[in-house]
Amino acid sequence: MSERPALSVLAGVRVLSFTQFLLGPSGVQFLADMGADVVKIEPPGGTLWERNWSGCNLFLNGVSAFFLLAHRNQRSLTLDLKNPEGLAIARRLVESADVLVQNFRPGVMERLGLGWDEVSRINPRLIYASASGYGESSPYRDRPGQDLLMQAFSGLAGISGRAGQPPTPVGTAVIDQHGAALLAMGVLAALLERARTGKGLRVEASMLKAALDLQIEVASYHLNGARLEKSPTGLASAFHPPPYGVYSTRDGYLVLSMSPLSALARALPLPALDPYAAVPWNFEAREAVARLIEPVTRERTTAEWLERLVPQGIWAAAVNSYDETFADPAVQAVDAVEEIQHPVAGPVKLLRFPLELSTGRAEVRRPPPMPGQHTEEILRECGYSEEEVRRLRAAGSV
Repeated sequence: MSERPALSVLAGVRVLSFTQFLLGPSGVQFLADMGADVVKIEPPGGTLWERNWSGCNLFLNGVSAFFLLAHRNQRSLTLDLKNPEGLAIARRLVESADVLVQNFRPGVMERLGLGWDEVSRINPRLIYASASGYGESSPYRDRPGQDLLMQAFSGLAGISGRAGQPPTPVGTAVIDQHGAALLAMGVLAALLERARTGKGLRVEASMLKAALDLQIEVASYHLNGARLEKSPTGLASAFHPPPYGVYSTRDGYLVLSMSPLSALARALPLPALDPYAAVPWNFEAREAVARLIEPVTRERTTAEWLERLVPQGIWAAAVNSYDETFADPAVQAVDAVEEIQHPVAGPVKLLRFPLELSTGRAEVRRPPPMPGQHTEEILRECGYSEEEVRRLRAAGSV
């Protein structure tokens, strides 16, 4: 445990989470880590999708690792939103909430009577944050929004990899997670705006805009007339000058970033680069430079190259496996991983909240909840008596 106090910049902020998959839950988890009281609303019976799927089919004592990674510091309330009484509870929760976050397909919350127009009449101070695949006014609003689909649609998968080879999607759900950060940022901005005006407002994020924002640099070059052509070599983008790319070594791979060719020529050493170094950041010589470097880097191991190049100011790094990444002293020094104890899953390692604030440190106040673990607690806070809670349970409303 950290000696710093628990991060509480959002203490007193009540968030209702009608979220699913990764983008919504991860965005809400950012708010929970900053101290918000997040109520995860899920269907009764443990049928929530995130509880029943996990990447690598990884379940810890039957608990989905996918659920665990995006639901810490939250309370679980089970509600049957197709049941009038369950829906009535949701509407009562809205009355005192500060924020509602939802990432169902456009139209779902409206059909439930929980759309922005309806809930803003119940609570004019409510901040209503939505995330969807393409945006609520898009002609594709009814299409599924999923990371790989959006990587393809937005052009992200098409800009990586080598020329003549299949497109190369990013190997993690990068659009989901960037969308989650944008969603949380929108909620924080809305809280500041409400503090000034006293009025609630709407926040809308989409996976499409998140995907495009990830490409802010390369897309801007394209929009302003640049020709973007992938290389058959290990050059890692279509717009950087050489040596920016991935190079084989004797035992693995090395990346070289944006180092002046004159310095690189001395460090390798590779005198054949000297003519190209006469032109600063020689973009036009990308292919020629890469082909000169490729056979040279194969002569030494990755560690030997780093020992040689880094002290000479060359921007170089090893291409690590996850084992190597998390064993590296630099990763250990930033204390990015926290191990928690879950009542069923047992010890679970999670990535920490990725920001540090001087007033406190985000920590796990609550492990990811079991289905409906806090239902009675939350209903009592809303004014329901123990007898009413028992009746609601018996009726299947919660």
